[in-house]
Amino acid sequence: MGFKVKIEAKESVDLGIETVTSVKFLTETPNDSNARSTDLGLGVEITGKIRANIAGIADETVKLAQWALVPAEDATCYGKVSVDVISGGKVVRQIVMDTVYVVAYKETFADETGVGTFVLTLKQKKDKNNTVEYQGGFSY
Repeated sequence: MGFKVKIEAKESVDLGIETVTSVKFLTETPNDSNARSTDLGLGVEITGKIRANIAGIADETVKLAQWALVPAEDATCYGKVSVDVISGGKVVRQIVMDTVYVVAYKETFADETGVGTFVLTLKQKKDKNNTVEYQGGFSY
């Protein structure tokens, strides 16, 4: 299984199969609710590798860290994320969120492996939940 992630925000970021290691689609409702809540939060958590510049190809993940630093007063704090989940060379899920912002961004480095990791958590702006596209069942 592989993942392709494209983010269009302050800058465009393309993360391919060699970078992204896992993707989680998140739905959140209040824990204290006794019925289906109208307070639904949608998000995505993307985990991947941070690698050195290889064969002249720059590491796109530095743009994620820079985007995470954009303050809420700046309109470029919002962006669009497209996630393709690929299995056997075919797209099995496609998620598009058009008004996401960074909830959390974390980088971890260890000297044993020589590869860093990142975790990017994005949330869709709640008043734009109806624009989220979650698709699957593609025929080939």
